[in-house]
Amino acid sequence: MEDVEKHFGAFHALKTINLTIGEGEVVVVIGPSGSGKSTLCRTINRLETIDSGRITIDGKDLPAEGKALARLRADVGMVFQSFNLFAHKTIKENVTLGPVKVRGQKAAEADKRAQELLTRVGVAHQADKYPAQLSGGQQQRVAIARALAMDPKVMLFDEPTSALDPEMINEVLDVMTSLARSGMTMVVVTHEMGFARRAADRVVFMADGQILEDTDPETFFTAPEHERAKDFLSKILTH
Repeated sequence: MEDVEKHFGAFHALKTINLTIGEGEVVVVIGPSGSGKSTLCRTINRLETIDSGRITIDGKDLPAEGKALARLRADVGMVFQSFNLFAHKTIKENVTLGPVKVRGQKAAEADKRAQELLTRVGVAHQADKYPAQLSGGQQQRVAIARALAMDPKVMLFDEPTSALDPEMINEVLDVMTSLARSGMTMVVVTHEMGFARRAADRVVFMADGQILEDTDPETFFTAPEHERAKDFLSKILTH
């Protein structure tokens, strides 16, 4: 991301954002509500357009629309707060749909891969059920498997645990931690500080549409530079 700017009307959501993420890096984006974290995440696969600046993935500019944009979205997996699974399709069908329709995979191949991924996220035994029959944590793990089925270059997570009951959060974070350890390039917007400490290569702290800190987790949590970051940490780490 180079000099990225984004306004929503008069509101300046992203201010001169410069961010480079290396292949295989896990970058956790944290900060107070309204700081621009989700907007930043959503610009990377063009769910939000930018006003100016440049975003490139693998050296290529983000395409504006059409088939090139569909291909980009296949390369950039996204997991949202809400699971967005197709309610009328089984878990396995949710996972195979993209590879068959977008990537042109054969059904048998997609099926085999779906089974592997559902095993990896710990819900293989639920393959023939429908989303409503699964817990929120299980549904979110299916959403991760669905994104992985496209063999993305990058995975974006926009507060993937914020809609979950507390006891379900860890099961999703465990899957994300193992994904991080496997070398997947990940951008994770989250309030889960334990995950940031455990799994991130870098922590990016945002406030008021700007990146104020970009450093390793140890430095960020023990010796943040900005007052805004110190204030944020003092509020969330004392409870």
